[in-house]
Amino acid sequence: MDTTDSALIPAPGAVRRVPGADGFVIGEATVIDAGPGTEATARLLRTTLGAVTGFALPPGSGGAGGTIRLRIDPPGAGHPGPESYRLDVGADAVALHGGGPAGVFWGAQTLRQLLGADAFRRAPLAPGRRWTVPAGSVEDSPRFPWRGLMLDVSRHFMPKEGVLRYLDLLAAHKLNVFHFHLTDDQGWRVQIKRFPRLTEVGSWRARTKFGHRASPLWEEKPHGGFYTQDDIREIVAYAAERHISVVPEIDIPGHSQAAIAAYPELGNSDVVDTASLTVWDSWGVSENVLAPTDHTLRFYEGVFEELLGLFPADAGPFSHFFHIGGDECAKDQWKRSPAAQARIGELGLADEDELQSWFVRHFDNWLSARGRRLIGWDEILEGGLADGAAVSSWRGYQGGVTAARAGHDVVMCPEQYVYLDYRQDAGEDEPVPIAYVRTLEDVYRFEPVPSELTEAEARHVLGTQANVWTEVMEDPARVDYQVFPRLAAFAEVAWSALVAPAERDFAGFERRMAVHYGRLEALGVACRPPGGPLPWQKRPGVLGRPIEGAPPNV
Repeated sequence: MDTTDSALIPAPGAVRRVPGADGFVIGEATVIDAGPGTEATARLLRTTLGAVTGFALPPGSGGAGGTIRLRIDPPGAGHPGPESYRLDVGADAVALHGGGPAGVFWGAQTLRQLLGADAFRRAPLAPGRRWTVPAGSVEDSPRFPWRGLMLDVSRHFMPKEGVLRYLDLLAAHKLNVFHFHLTDDQGWRVQIKRFPRLTEVGSWRARTKFGHRASPLWEEKPHGGFYTQDDIREIVAYAAERHISVVPEIDIPGHSQAAIAAYPELGNSDVVDTASLTVWDSWGVSENVLAPTDHTLRFYEGVFEELLGLFPADAGPFSHFFHIGGDECAKDQWKRSPAAQARIGELGLADEDELQSWFVRHFDNWLSARGRRLIGWDEILEGGLADGAAVSSWRGYQGGVTAARAGHDVVMCPEQYVYLDYRQDAGEDEPVPIAYVRTLEDVYRFEPVPSELTEAEARHVLGTQANVWTEVMEDPARVDYQVFPRLAAFAEVAWSALVAPAERDFAGFERRMAVHYGRLEALGVACRPPGGPLPWQKRPGVLGRPIEGAPPNV
């Protein structure tokens, strides 16, 4: 086998082909021999490959039908890390060895790709199909430990089944962090039992702007939804089975109008009639932000206490992170509020910017005291952070550079390169065009590590993440269109890309993508076709926010 023949995405580190050798045929008598620690991967192989082949793939250790052998190697066996794996395929057996349970799982994703696009379906297409894994070996490990996707379910709610589906899509692309954006001005999406109005009031809005905020169009019907606490437990457990860490985001102190609509005392009621506020039905940055009071602090401590129980710290390598947003906090109300100004004086702060930093540092310390790590958008750097806090660098690279030089860990997700809500082409047929054009090739040539960092500073780059904001994505099909195929290119950047952007073989990637489109089709992904949107993917006459030109990739 080789990378081109098998069209593996993301591209593996090393592939050895055995020309002319018989591959491994999965048949009715094939068994799975799962060593200690690999049982979860064996169950998933039985679920996925069993469904599509019609074979039971029972436990066993040999026999006429051949064996799929799963093993975790001991330390010192040559694996560079727990996510690395080696896959050896011969006529009689498939041997999959990992540096840890995650490595075995990622190797199983490669095995599935080697079986062809139909291996991603849920039932056999025809009886008697011959399922052959080509002979050879794959040796592989990821470049970055953090390989993520942020999904905004606040602006447009995605039901639980859609979230579980996206976890499967992340797993198929060897992505291992799901950043779950649960609250914003336009909706609160998680049940908090001690504060029921957060979902009774805050989870729905009366209508929704259709298009960008300049659009005159409205969808005149209620929009809403939320996840029960059992839904969250299910999502976290489902992700953990796929070696994906779920990082929840609860936005503070800005992007909080939905919470204030539910509990008006959280807002700056001395300058705004917060009792008349509703969940916001348009897009942009609301001026309604949290009041810097002790009551607000205690309220959100209560929210966080419930959430820490729903998102356990041991559910994955990054499950101890908790995202507090911290971005785009409008400060006009604080400037006008006598209570906010009194708080600034009481705390000895210089201005409203320092008041926001005080707010962030409070929860930084609160989370640290409970064994968690705060992470927030790069605005949280302003005013200083505790040693363990990390930064999501979204306003370009500079926030990440500043954080890394200050000794903070960084997730690189600059909007100019990996915001997948940004338009994919300049054509007029693109649905609701947002911001810069970022093509499949642009994403493929994204480099997460800024060149100005020293080797020691660069070690603070945990990895990278693509972000999907859903203001103009009214249903899951629109999310698919924006995310795919670009997420496949991003996955290769996060897993494989060890060479400079200009040296990456995009032509080879396109050849592999020609096969990968078949996998996406089998998975039911409504992706953007290479030739442009299909008729039902267009949104003629709906205003967007196109920006001409774009910063070059670095």
